[in-house]
Amino acid sequence: MPNYFPIPVEARIKASTTNMISLRWKQESIVADFLVPDDETSILRVQFEKTLVVRVLDEMPLSTETEKTPNVGIVPDHFAYRVEDALFWQTQSEALKSTFKSAQHYRFLTGWSCLDVISTTSPTTSVVPLSVN
Repeated sequence: MPNYFPIPVEARIKASTTNMISLRWKQESIVADFLVPDDETSILRVQFEKTLVVRVLDEMPLSTETEKTPNVGIVPDHFAYRVEDALFWQTQSEALKSTFKSAQHYRFLTGWSCLDVISTTSPTTSVVPLSVN
């Protein structure tokens, strides 16, 4: 059964009204930028320093992946989660799981996309000016 643990973020973001606008991979790290609704000058930046697996879906995963058990811990319109026992995690190789024992699954939901990340580090979030790359 997937268990969702909400992660607080720097900006007030409703998952249904935001979208990922960029994703950059820098060696082992990633930087993802998301729109901040009702703020045309800022974006929410999510960064991981040690990224092992990344997946981007063009729809919310709850509508594209069918799991036989209910999701636990989902907060309506929440954006960021640490996730345990989801299908995405379960389908990763045993080699990855045994080599990177501290790895965890993180999920960022928007009205248009979903970013899944398996990382050995927790994400950092910050609100930055839209013009910052």
